[in-house]
Amino acid sequence: MLKKTPLNAAHRALNAKLMDFGGWEMPLHYGSQIEEHHRVRREAGMFDVSHMLAVDVVGEGARTFLRQLLANNVDRMQIPGKALYACMLNDSGGVLDDLIVYFLDPRRFRLVVNAATADKDLGWMSSQRARAAAAVTITPRRELAMIAVQGPAAREKVWRALPQSKPATKALDPFFAAERGALFFGRTGYTGEDGFEIMLPAAEAPVLWQALLDAGVGPAGLGARDTLRLEAGMNLYGQDMDETVTPLECGLKWTVDLESPRDFVGKAALLGAPPRAQMLGLVLLERGVLRAHQEVDTRNGRGEITSGSFSPTLDASIALARLPIGVQPGEPAKVKIRDKWLPARTVKYPFVRNGRSLVAGLSSSFR
Repeated sequence: MLKKTPLNAAHRALNAKLMDFGGWEMPLHYGSQIEEHHRVRREAGMFDVSHMLAVDVVGEGARTFLRQLLANNVDRMQIPGKALYACMLNDSGGVLDDLIVYFLDPRRFRLVVNAATADKDLGWMSSQRARAAAAVTITPRRELAMIAVQGPAAREKVWRALPQSKPATKALDPFFAAERGALFFGRTGYTGEDGFEIMLPAAEAPVLWQALLDAGVGPAGLGARDTLRLEAGMNLYGQDMDETVTPLECGLKWTVDLESPRDFVGKAALLGAPPRAQMLGLVLLERGVLRAHQEVDTRNGRGEITSGSFSPTLDASIALARLPIGVQPGEPAKVKIRDKWLPARTVKYPFVRNGRSLVAGLSSSFR
């Protein structure tokens, strides 16, 4: 039987098309994936992301434990509320999961991990706690729901729905969080737009969802979430990376601290073996749609698309692809689509940020 979030009845009331997403019954769209995508880019949309799991790491040894557990350096977080994007690696340097970690106080951190890897992550963290004899408790917060409100008007509409929270949320800088009673506001997201990821007790989630609807925030499903994150150049775990891929091979080198003397799980493997491939963006130059697992031909050899789709913002087909080392942005490539090799161009990503195209020769369809 599929797991259901606390907002399942709300999705059904809005006639959402529901689907099995990693064992969870989740909304794919509420009628039009394209309209939901544009709503987020132009104004504000909201996503039920309650299938993801918040995990609290608490204790005198919390920072020391996370310093060893994560490839990014939690010592970069010295101001309470600061957030950090990080990967959790295995001993071979492969990505077990990518996550957000929030520094709440010297004894308390909160991680948000992916739904599909949550049980595996908890097991790994427990084994690493035992390995390091760390003085911490690891508590999954399954009683919490999460709603992401994203878009240029997201904060304004959240204040309209929650006027009592405006003082706390207005002052939040990007990649910071604040607690306001039972509400947790993270100014983070997975769309390339401004907004919040709001955690709250599951029983209160339907009330907030309705308040946001009343404030003019439209619902958006997994389909729009995928095209938005792809335009923003954000990896999807299980497609763009997994336990066999290192952060250096999926465009996440910037999240790995190899300079400080700090050791972490997987560091020795990353230092001992150069990356076997690199991640670049692709733009298709003819009609067609780029999809995962399509073969890519470059002057340096063959590669493969990891995520691909039609970009509603750019009115073009785009993709993330794992390509041979040495391929440079701007170089031509070919993609095999239905037994035909179609021309494409390699580009730097992200493709879109804050509603605007970052790809030369392609303009956004609005703003």
